[in-house]
Amino acid sequence: MNNGLERIRLTSLHAKVMSAEQAVQLIQDGMVVGMSGFGGAGEAKTVPLALADYAQTHPLKITLATGASLGNKIDQKLGEAQALSRRYPYQADPVLRKMINNGEVMYVDQHLSSTADDMRHHNLPRPNIAIIAAIAITEDGQIIPTASVGNSANFAEFADQVIVEIDCTINPVLEGAHDIYVAPSRPHRGPIPLTQSHDRIGTIGIHINPEKIAAIVMNDIPDSSFKMDEADEETLAIAQHLIGFFEQEVALGRLPDNLGPLQSGVGSIANAVFAGFEHSNFKDLEMYSEVLQDCTFKLIDAGKMKFASGCSMTLSEQGNAHVMKNFDRYKDKIILRPQDVSNNPELIRRLGTISINTALEFDIYSNVNSTHVMGTRMMNGIGGSGDFTRHAHLAIFVSKSIAKNGAISSVVPMVSHVDHNEHDIDILVTEQGLADLRGLAPRERARKIIDHCAHPSYKEALNDYFERACVRGGQTPHILEEALSWHAQFEETGQMKAS
Repeated sequence: MNNGLERIRLTSLHAKVMSAEQAVQLIQDGMVVGMSGFGGAGEAKTVPLALADYAQTHPLKITLATGASLGNKIDQKLGEAQALSRRYPYQADPVLRKMINNGEVMYVDQHLSSTADDMRHHNLPRPNIAIIAAIAITEDGQIIPTASVGNSANFAEFADQVIVEIDCTINPVLEGAHDIYVAPSRPHRGPIPLTQSHDRIGTIGIHINPEKIAAIVMNDIPDSSFKMDEADEETLAIAQHLIGFFEQEVALGRLPDNLGPLQSGVGSIANAVFAGFEHSNFKDLEMYSEVLQDCTFKLIDAGKMKFASGCSMTLSEQGNAHVMKNFDRYKDKIILRPQDVSNNPELIRRLGTISINTALEFDIYSNVNSTHVMGTRMMNGIGGSGDFTRHAHLAIFVSKSIAKNGAISSVVPMVSHVDHNEHDIDILVTEQGLADLRGLAPRERARKIIDHCAHPSYKEALNDYFERACVRGGQTPHILEEALSWHAQFEETGQMKAS
């Protein structure tokens, strides 16, 4: 690696360059640290990994706020070093997850659009130090983010001091792909001036007073690649159900020919759905989303996607190599924004976004659990699914109808934890079929969901529960002493089905 100084174009900052071991001396016990990173992309790496090493011999605990999940096992290593007291707003690390579920780390599972605004208005403590990954610092002192923006712009504004980590592994051609808009404070805050997915409303970098930069560290650790499972028979069936639904909506005049802006959660099911567009008749598609995955760039390559707005590029190893090698092809077709813009409810409602996210389970009345296994154990977090679901033109959740070889039904009498309630959900899809719930009362929704989404091996039991609940009556019929019995039985026997 070269020394990277050519990426620091404000030469007065060259004197701030130091080792990661020196930089971590700025971080003290009890501090709030705001750090780059979203979807395992664009995080600072050298400094937090050095902090984990430092904490092994110099015990300290910090509150760590990021954009979303981190790569390079950073959460794991900070957790194992006992360096985390509190973590928000999202994580996806198995070691940290275990610590959270054991009560060792306090985890604030937060809507991703909310963190920066809560800090701005002092509902959350502001960072003492921000650690910001960058591909460059411009002549006028702008910090140019890497493969994600996340909360970096707001953290840099709020923090007392900033450590900039220059990522020499990221192709500098990425400069110019970002659109950094920082919202003003209330009261009398005006609307965000964005009316189309491709609108540019900010600057190419993060503006801060260069005097706040306390350290600059060079990084040669690449971003982690995202492992993408291949589409299987069930995920392909889900994609086909959705494509058919969209075709019908266009034919009925309820959606435009290009559907309007699309949002997709992370994962193999979402990727399969978007892969389905490649072989459909849809064209001129656009995204207003948070994470841009391999499928986004494949649709651009296929001439199906005309523009994609997001917060992060979360790519497989092969996908990242392809995108970075050919980035000039994509530069006028994507924008990376701060997450309080990419996930902003005001903009999601204005643009008429169609949201497609993944559920752990949903119940017969369309309440969705997307975070807690068996109602108590945190998986990852709500992420941006709530931001989009509550304000989308169409709010869609997808899931396979069964898990663990049929031991678990994803369609249950009552969800064991509610992240998205019945008032926000329009469409539910499994490989079994699609339930269009728009305009339906609870009893009508239950019938649609059981008939169209439940696995055949659980359909009879769901019908039996619903029919007996209806005898008791109510707007939303339930048998309270049985409503969570499927989960209780799984905890006892490893099977939701009665033996």
